[in-house]
Amino acid sequence: MVDAIVEAAARILGQQGWAGFTTNRVAEAAGVSIGSYYQYFPDKHSLTDAILHRHLDDCLAVVRRATRSALPPAALAAELVDGMIAVHSITPGLHRVLLDDAPDIRSARDPHSAFEVEFLGHYAAAVAACRGRAPTEADRIDGMLISDAIDGAVHNAARRGMLAAPAMRLGLIEMITRHLERRPD
Repeated sequence: MVDAIVEAAARILGQQGWAGFTTNRVAEAAGVSIGSYYQYFPDKHSLTDAILHRHLDDCLAVVRRATRSALPPAALAAELVDGMIAVHSITPGLHRVLLDDAPDIRSARDPHSAFEVEFLGHYAAAVAACRGRAPTEADRIDGMLISDAIDGAVHNAARRGMLAAPAMRLGLIEMITRHLERRPD
């Protein structure tokens, strides 16, 4: 039931924005009573938090999958970019609302959160593996830059309705590949 509520809420939030995001609409779309909705979520802010955390979990799964084995730079870049595009294509309008309209979401961007530490740790390990070494401070910084480049490009493409644009995908893969192939000291 929780999954049905969160999925319905993500669709409504993405399609109708914060103004159209009501507990009654979510309950109806999820096929549950409003009482059942309130059993799991005391208000729409807690539901928005659940949507955000599900999205972060999906993003973390992409990075874990892509960095599970040492891939050459071009393959790693393609795996990361394609995975993030796929995650953000599920409900593309959702990201505009989460980033621009939903109140209190910015508080979830703690740079020292467990999510951020693990997420960027996977990127640093992948960069180091491409360079055939244990992660260094340079690899951590490059991992953060690559993560931020993918995040920014994919979020803005979602906002602009351009996630399916082949030129965006190829340009991002090329940029990430070039960065992975450079070998700083």
